[in-house]
Amino acid sequence: MFKVLKKILQYPRLTQSYPKRPADASLFIGKPVIDGLKCNKCGECISRCPSAAIASDPETGTPAINLHACVFCALCEEICPAGAILMTSEFELAEINSELESRRETDDEFEEEAYEELGRLVEQKIKRIFGRSLQIREVDAGSCNGCDYEINALNNPFNDIERFGIHFVASPRHADMLLVTGTATRNMELALLKTYEATPDPKLVVAVGACACSGGIFRESYAVREGIGSLVPVDVFIPGCPPRPQAILHGILKALDRIK
Repeated sequence: MFKVLKKILQYPRLTQSYPKRPADASLFIGKPVIDGLKCNKCGECISRCPSAAIASDPETGTPAINLHACVFCALCEEICPAGAILMTSEFELAEINSELESRRETDDEFEEEAYEELGRLVEQKIKRIFGRSLQIREVDAGSCNGCDYEINALNNPFNDIERFGIHFVASPRHADMLLVTGTATRNMELALLKTYEATPDPKLVVAVGACACSGGIFRESYAVREGIGSLVPVDVFIPGCPPRPQAILHGILKALDRIK
């Protein structure tokens, strides 16, 4: 008994309180932003971007960043001669697919509840939608495994995604959500389609990382698709290369508002 108490005192609770409380993002490399007032429109960032994520705005001529293709390498910030580009700490970048926006139904009860009860509310909402815990099947459609490592981290004691009643399963037939990484290489196209078809309705699809969102640095290659959206309907996109576990969790919770 004394040994147990000693361990409790020696190793305090490690599980983070995010999203109940904001995460300490001081060391995060997040969304890049361009200051239009400082930008001299030299085009250096456009020509040097390794994933071709920066293009000139046809109306203003100012460079604009496509976050779905951005790999967050920070090269644009380093080489900008005017110092107009800054890598921020903003990591909650998950976006709902605008093409599927009509499917969204707002759950007013969920929106009005106190934020500190988020963990309990998420679990209750999942049970209202699916009648049980949310089951996720992770699908590697040809990634470098960077995003997969971050997804694995969701299950460690620090992130502990199961506190929300969210679990990973081995079969798509038991899944409610597909968490897809990778560009959808030609060798994985059929596997992704079969996995999608095997997942019972209602189902959600979340694209994790730049490769799944747009093809990332592998876009225009003969061997890959430009993101998984060309094969299956995507509900939520989570930019990043790779996105942090907190960013993935944010995207999963955002996806739950897609269906009722």
